[in-house]
Amino acid sequence: MEFAANPDKQVEIRVGARAFARHAIQTHFVQIGEDYIDLVERYVKPLYEDGDILSISEKIIALCQKRVVYKKDMKLSFMAKFLSRFAMHTDAGVGVDSPWKMQFAIDHCGIWKVLWAAICAGFGKLFGKHGIFYDIVGQEITGLDGFYDHVFSEYGNYGIRIPENSSGVCDEIYEKTGILAMIVDANDICRELLGKAGALNETTSDLMGMIDDNPAGQDTQCTPFVLIRETKAETQTAS
Repeated sequence: MEFAANPDKQVEIRVGARAFARHAIQTHFVQIGEDYIDLVERYVKPLYEDGDILSISEKIIALCQKRVVYKKDMKLSFMAKFLSRFAMHTDAGVGVDSPWKMQFAIDHCGIWKVLWAAICAGFGKLFGKHGIFYDIVGQEITGLDGFYDHVFSEYGNYGIRIPENSSGVCDEIYEKTGILAMIVDANDICRELLGKAGALNETTSDLMGMIDDNPAGQDTQCTPFVLIRETKAETQTAS
């Protein structure tokens, strides 16, 4: 099999003295409530070899688990609109600068915690420190996706929460398919490991190094699965 990368991405990457090839596996547009085991069996199993590692986008698992929150079920408050005006926008995607995501933060954490996070974030900016708001409100807010339609129109109607029990999902995938997997929340700015199979004997640092350039991409690629295979690194000999 010839490995292929998304546009502007590379097939090969080095992690310390090791080298890995990454294959971005294209799927159909996954809908809410699909079965992630079926998806792995259909798209990954025919390509997988012993020793490979599968990196899975957290969004796909969350959609399969129906971990979505709909705009129609939310009430957009004045505070959400007001606070979102002061949130920083990044190239990583839409954050709490979206009033809908700010509203989710308020609904999930409570207004007083969100206000405290906003105040601390404001002081942090004075000293050049960013990300304080998300550190305080936690992973559920940091990992919230969706509520925008500039990539896929469907995502404009709902937010996508982080998966439930990511490590347990990876263990289930291993038990039912024999595939060693990790679930990641990744974009072109940062990467985070949400869970991995217990049988996957790699450090978090090495696993994140394998996807350091976000080989799945974050636009319309529809490549939520990235197959990672260790290759023989070139050795340098002293002259």
